[in-house]
Amino acid sequence: MSTWDKKYCELLTEIINNGVEVANRTGVNSVKIPAWHFSLDLGLEFPILTTKQVFIRQAVLEMLWIYQAQSNDVRWLKDRNVHIWDEWEIDREGFWNATQLLPDGKGGLTRQEVHRSFGKEWAHTIGTAYGYIVNKFQLTQRLIDKLKNNPSDRRMVMSLWQDDYLETAVLPSCVWSSEWDVTDGRLSAWVHQRSCDVPLGLPFNVTQYAVLLYMLAQVTGLKPGTLDWSIKDAHVYVNQLEGVREQLKRFGEQGDLPAPRLWLNPEVTDFFKFDNSAECKDVRLEGYRHMGKIAFPIAQ
Repeated sequence: MSTWDKKYCELLTEIINNGVEVANRTGVNSVKIPAWHFSLDLGLEFPILTTKQVFIRQAVLEMLWIYQAQSNDVRWLKDRNVHIWDEWEIDREGFWNATQLLPDGKGGLTRQEVHRSFGKEWAHTIGTAYGYIVNKFQLTQRLIDKLKNNPSDRRMVMSLWQDDYLETAVLPSCVWSSEWDVTDGRLSAWVHQRSCDVPLGLPFNVTQYAVLLYMLAQVTGLKPGTLDWSIKDAHVYVNQLEGVREQLKRFGEQGDLPAPRLWLNPEVTDFFKFDNSAECKDVRLEGYRHMGKIAFPIAQ
């Protein structure tokens, strides 16, 4: 049984049945609900969808890019054959270009070309977002120190949303905050997401933070606890609806498959020593069965 598939398909069903279609900056309308929350017990099972394939290697490497390498350089990912951030990479001359819907000054939206100059020093990066913030404030190091030396601390927060750096970020963090807790020897986290592409982003995000929690628990002598997730603006883009209906059909007709087991190299006792090469050697799934890929387009 996969608890995560059940909770995920419940969210998809709510959006399909009760969501409202709205325009947004991407130019592709979305169907949204204003908020959603779910909770997963990582001590019982590892959350990765079985009703569609999720690529664990890419998910883990993006997470390590942010919290371990603490990088904003897209080439780090490309070198490992991960292309999640290609569309947001600042070019070698320091420019980033896109087509978006923006306010027209009359209460409506109009399609406009966006040309932003960051400067050549920001070439090949995503600006002051994600790994840049983690590195600047040493968020991972500070969290690990507290987990080891002051686990009862009620201020264990990693925030990727820093007002001073929003204007120089290509895309301000969507999953922007995590709060951490140790109770009875179990490490738990509450993650906040300001905007959620449910078909494309959420499956990756949940699996990533679950792996992060497992890794942090291992290197601090704790056991995995709960992962709570809160979303503002949970949406499905209209060009994703066909794929969503296919996934819900799979769930309705075939049910779900057993959740796999996450294996982490037990010899790793330092978070910064987990292998971040293209092979991602210290992480693997055991018994992962899924119903195949579903392609969802990106709305930039």
